[in-house]
Amino acid sequence: MVIIDTSVWIFALRRNFLPLVKERVGQALIESDVAINGIIELELLGGVRNDKEYGRLKDRLDGLHYIEMEKRLWDAASRMAYDLKGKGANIPATDILIAASAIDNDAVLLHADAHFETIARHSKLKVESLVRHVK
Repeated sequence: MVIIDTSVWIFALRRNFLPLVKERVGQALIESDVAINGIIELELLGGVRNDKEYGRLKDRLDGLHYIEMEKRLWDAASRMAYDLKGKGANIPATDILIAASAIDNDAVLLHADAHFETIARHSKLKVESLVRHVK
């Protein structure tokens, strides 16, 4: 299973998309079970410009595996945030939740956000980074 983070989706979905990123997303959609959670869905759908775009993207996202964020996941995310803070890493709560959902589902997180590299160094998070391709 692969969770594609918002940081990748935005580069794959925009009009002037980055070809390498769009190709990697397409490859993941063909070769893997691609998952999404409520945070990623909120970030993506909250950023659309109009109803038509909202409906089109919502339909696409509804076709992906949906990861529910139950209490145990929130508990794991809270512990992760605490542990990371103790190591000097202050990570946004949204990124912590996304990472916790990936760890809980034994999924690889495809991302373009350096926060996830920090989380991966201090946890069991498995990542595939596109950070160097989006700068």
